[in-house]
Amino acid sequence: MSAVREGLPEARYGRSADERADRKLKITGSVLGVLFLAMIGWFGYDYVAGQVVSAEVIKWDVVSDREVKVHLEVRKDKDAKGSCTLRSRAENGAEVGRKDVRFDQPVERIDQIVTVRTTSQGTNAELVGCTAE
Repeated sequence: MSAVREGLPEARYGRSADERADRKLKITGSVLGVLFLAMIGWFGYDYVAGQVVSAEVIKWDVVSDREVKVHLEVRKDKDAKGSCTLRSRAENGAEVGRKDVRFDQPVERIDQIVTVRTTSQGTNAELVGCTAE
C-alpha cells in the first residue's frame, strides 16, 4: 500500500496565510507607487505652471569701461509684479556689475533697455534669474 498523505489538500480551503500576506504587500506597494508618481507629477505641474515670470536677454552692448547696456524682454501674467537680476562679468569671469530690475506694469510683455554699471570693463551681460511677488 501507498503511504497516506497527511494534512489538507493545497488550495482546497483558500489561500495560506503567507499568500494572503504577499498579496497585501503587493497591493500596498502598488498603491504607494501610484501615490508617489501622482505626487511627483503634481510637483512638476506646479513648478511649470507656477512660473508666472520669464525673461530673456535679447542683446547687450559694452558702452564703456563702466557700463553695459542690456536689452531685456520680460514675459509675465498681466497682473504679476517682480524683479529680474542681471549681471556682467569681466574677461577673467569675475562679476563686475549686478542690477535688479523691478517691474510692476500691468502688461504681459516688457521690452526694456537697462544700464548695468560695472566696477571695471564688463565683457558680457547675463540674466541671473527672475522672481515674482
